[in-house]
Amino acid sequence: MEEFNVYEGIMEGLKDALAYKQGDHSKGKVSVRKISAPTFKAEDVARARKELNLTQSGLAYVMGVSPKTVEAWETGKNEPSGAASRLLYLLDGDHSLLERLTGR
Repeated sequence: MEEFNVYEGIMEGLKDALAYKQGDHSKGKVSVRKISAPTFKAEDVARARKELNLTQSGLAYVMGVSPKTVEAWETGKNEPSGAASRLLYLLDGDHSLLERLTGR
């Protein structure tokens, strides 16, 4: 997996957005700079899934994709891209997010 330093930026942006919603308009308008999505190869997806203690179906549920999609990622037939890649990156960097997404 390519190493990206986007996790902190995304989390900071989410905190700013929450503060804005709660009435703190001190940050003004929020601007987003264009960043590349992290790249996950087959072995990265499988490793992350196993570290999260999920089955392929479980990861599919959390990611909002089909189990066949996760299978294709893990066999190298396809790679996660866009939102799926970013969500996988966040989950891989902070396993506590899994609890927030699943209520476990």
